[in-house]
Amino acid sequence: MSKKNTKVKKENKKPKSKEKDLEVDIVKNDVDDIQKEKEKFLRLFAEFENYKKRTSRERIELFSTASQELMTSLLPVLDDFDRANQEIIKNSDDEIYKGVSLIQNKLFDTLKSKGLKIVEVNKGDLFDADDHEAVTQIAAPSEDLKGKIIDVIEKGYKLGEKVIRYPKVVIGK
Repeated sequence: MSKKNTKVKKENKKPKSKEKDLEVDIVKNDVDDIQKEKEKFLRLFAEFENYKKRTSRERIELFSTASQELMTSLLPVLDDFDRANQEIIKNSDDEIYKGVSLIQNKLFDTLKSKGLKIVEVNKGDLFDADDHEAVTQIAAPSEDLKGKIIDVIEKGYKLGEKVIRYPKVVIGK
Protein backbone atom coordinates (compact mmCIF):
# COMPACT_ATOMS: atom_id res chain seq x y z
CA MET A 1 0.00 0.00 0.00
CA SER A 2 2.78 2.36 0.65
CA LYS A 3 4.16 1.78 -2.83
CA LYS A 4 0.81 2.56 -4.39
CA ASN A 5 0.41 5.69 -2.33
CA THR A 6 3.80 6.99 -3.37
CA LYS A 7 3.00 6.23 -7.00
CA VAL A 8 -0.28 8.06 -6.77
CA LYS A 9 1.43 10.92 -5.00
CA LYS A 10 4.15 11.06 -7.64
CA GLU A 11 1.59 10.96 -10.42
CA ASN A 12 -0.41 13.68 -8.75
CA LYS A 13 2.71 15.81 -8.29
CA LYS A 14 3.70 15.71 -11.92
CA PRO A 15 0.43 17.03 -13.31
CA LYS A 16 0.28 19.67 -10.59
CA SER A 17 3.72 20.91 -11.53
CA LYS A 18 2.69 21.05 -15.20
CA GLU A 19 -0.44 22.90 -14.20
CA LYS A 20 1.62 25.32 -12.14
CA ASP A 21 4.00 25.85 -15.05
CA LEU A 22 1.03 26.42 -17.33
CA GLU A 23 -0.47 28.87 -14.83
CA VAL A 24 2.85 30.69 -14.50
CA ASP A 25 3.08 30.93 -18.31
CA ILE A 26 -0.46 32.26 -18.48
CA VAL A 27 0.27 34.84 -15.77
CA LYS A 28 3.48 35.87 -17.56
CA ASN A 29 1.56 36.23 -20.82
CA ASP A 30 -1.11 38.24 -19.05
CA VAL A 31 1.53 40.50 -17.49
CA ASP A 32 3.17 40.94 -20.90
CA ASP A 33 -0.21 41.75 -22.45
CA ILE A 34 -0.97 44.25 -19.70
CA GLN A 35 2.46 45.84 -20.18
CA LYS A 36 1.89 46.13 -23.94
CA GLU A 37 -1.55 47.66 -23.39
CA LYS A 38 -0.10 50.07 -20.86
CA GLU A 39 2.57 51.16 -23.37
CA LYS A 40 -0.10 51.61 -26.06
CA PHE A 41 -2.16 53.68 -23.65
CA LEU A 42 0.81 55.85 -22.69
CA ARG A 43 1.70 56.41 -26.36
CA LEU A 44 -1.89 57.28 -27.17
CA PHE A 45 -2.06 59.64 -24.21
CA ALA A 46 1.20 61.35 -25.26
CA GLU A 47 -0.07 61.70 -28.84
CA PHE A 48 -3.29 63.24 -27.56
CA GLU A 49 -1.38 65.72 -25.38
CA ASN A 50 0.78 66.67 -28.39
CA TYR A 51 -2.38 67.09 -30.46
CA LYS A 52 -3.88 69.44 -27.87
CA LYS A 53 -0.70 71.53 -27.73
CA ARG A 54 -0.42 71.67 -31.53
CA THR A 55 -4.04 72.73 -32.03
CA SER A 56 -3.68 75.35 -29.32
CA ARG A 57 -0.59 76.78 -31.04
CA GLU A 58 -2.33 76.69 -34.42
CA ARG A 59 -5.34 78.52 -32.99
CA ILE A 60 -3.11 81.24 -31.54
CA GLU A 61 -1.25 81.54 -34.85
CA LEU A 62 -4.55 81.77 -36.72
CA PHE A 63 -5.74 84.64 -34.54
CA SER A 64 -2.42 86.47 -34.85
CA THR A 65 -2.29 86.08 -38.62
CA ALA A 66 -5.90 87.13 -38.96
CA SER A 67 -5.22 90.28 -36.96
CA GLN A 68 -1.96 90.79 -38.89
CA GLU A 69 -3.85 90.79 -42.18
CA LEU A 70 -6.35 93.29 -40.81
CA MET A 71 -3.61 95.51 -39.39
CA THR A 72 -1.66 95.40 -42.65
CA SER A 73 -4.73 96.42 -44.61
CA LEU A 74 -5.35 99.37 -42.25
CA LEU A 75 -1.79 100.75 -42.41
CA PRO A 76 -2.45 102.73 -45.63
CA VAL A 77 -5.34 104.45 -43.81
CA LEU A 78 -2.92 105.57 -41.08
CA ASP A 79 -0.54 106.80 -43.79
CA ASP A 80 -3.38 108.77 -45.39
CA PHE A 81 -4.13 110.41 -42.04
CA ASP A 82 -0.46 111.45 -41.73
CA ARG A 83 -0.51 112.96 -45.23
CA ALA A 84 -3.83 114.70 -44.56
CA ASN A 85 -2.47 116.24 -41.36
CA GLN A 86 0.62 117.53 -43.19
CA GLU A 87 -1.55 119.19 -45.86
CA ILE A 88 -3.91 120.67 -43.29
CA ILE A 89 -0.93 122.16 -41.41
CA LYS A 90 0.26 123.76 -44.66
CA ASN A 91 -3.15 125.39 -45.13
CA SER A 92 -3.25 126.59 -41.50
CA ASP A 93 -6.75 125.31 -40.73
CA ASP A 94 -6.60 124.50 -37.01
CA GLU A 95 -10.19 123.29 -36.59
CA ILE A 96 -9.97 120.72 -39.39
CA TYR A 97 -6.54 119.65 -38.10
CA LYS A 98 -7.97 119.03 -34.63
CA GLY A 99 -10.86 116.98 -36.03
CA VAL A 100 -8.68 114.84 -38.29
CA SER A 101 -6.13 114.36 -35.49
CA LEU A 102 -8.85 113.18 -33.11
CA ILE A 103 -10.04 110.57 -35.61
CA GLN A 104 -6.47 109.50 -36.38
CA ASN A 105 -5.60 109.17 -32.69
CA LYS A 106 -8.77 107.21 -31.97
CA LEU A 107 -8.02 104.76 -34.81
CA PHE A 108 -4.38 104.41 -33.79
CA ASP A 109 -5.26 103.90 -30.11
CA THR A 110 -7.71 101.16 -31.08
CA LEU A 111 -5.06 99.42 -33.19
CA LYS A 112 -2.48 99.97 -30.45
CA SER A 113 -4.75 98.20 -27.96
CA LYS A 114 -4.67 95.20 -30.32
CA GLY A 115 -0.85 95.12 -30.29
CA LEU A 116 0.20 97.53 -33.06
CA LYS A 117 3.33 99.60 -32.39
CA ILE A 118 5.28 102.11 -34.45
CA VAL A 119 8.88 101.15 -35.26
CA GLU A 120 10.84 104.15 -34.00
CA VAL A 121 13.12 105.65 -36.66
CA ASN A 122 14.63 109.11 -36.55
CA LYS A 123 16.60 111.19 -39.00
CA GLY A 124 20.28 110.66 -38.32
CA ASP A 125 19.92 107.07 -37.09
CA LEU A 126 22.35 104.55 -38.51
CA PHE A 127 20.86 102.57 -41.39
CA ASP A 128 20.41 98.85 -40.68
CA ALA A 129 19.19 96.64 -43.53
CA ASP A 130 17.63 94.25 -41.00
CA ASP A 131 15.45 97.00 -39.51
CA HIS A 132 14.84 99.43 -42.39
CA GLU A 133 13.88 99.35 -46.04
CA ALA A 134 15.99 101.74 -48.13
CA VAL A 135 13.93 103.39 -50.84
CA THR A 136 16.81 105.41 -52.30
CA GLN A 137 20.22 106.89 -51.60
CA ILE A 138 21.03 110.55 -52.03
CA ALA A 139 24.15 112.58 -51.50
CA ALA A 140 24.50 113.24 -47.81
CA PRO A 141 24.11 116.94 -46.90
CA SER A 142 27.01 116.54 -44.46
CA GLU A 143 29.81 114.05 -43.83
CA ASP A 144 28.30 112.80 -40.57
CA LEU A 145 25.08 111.67 -42.36
CA LYS A 146 26.80 109.20 -44.71
CA GLY A 147 25.27 105.75 -44.19
CA LYS A 148 22.61 107.25 -41.94
CA ILE A 149 18.91 107.91 -42.37
CA ILE A 150 18.21 111.27 -43.97
CA ASP A 151 14.43 111.01 -44.30
CA VAL A 152 11.62 108.63 -43.31
CA ILE A 153 9.23 108.13 -46.22
CA GLU A 154 6.82 105.70 -44.54
CA LYS A 155 6.52 104.61 -40.92
CA GLY A 156 7.17 101.01 -39.95
CA TYR A 157 4.90 98.99 -37.70
CA LYS A 158 5.13 95.97 -35.42
CA LEU A 159 2.36 93.66 -34.32
CA GLY A 160 3.51 92.35 -30.98
CA GLU A 161 7.19 91.64 -31.60
CA LYS A 162 6.84 90.86 -35.31
CA VAL A 163 7.53 93.61 -37.84
CA ILE A 164 4.62 93.73 -40.29
CA ARG A 165 5.98 96.69 -42.27
CA TYR A 166 9.53 97.97 -42.25
CA PRO A 167 10.05 101.74 -42.23
CA LYS A 168 10.91 103.08 -45.69
CA VAL A 169 13.84 105.46 -45.50
CA VAL A 170 16.20 107.54 -47.60
CA ILE A 171 19.87 107.10 -46.72
CA GLY A 172 22.89 109.29 -47.37
CA LYS A 173 25.83 108.16 -49.47
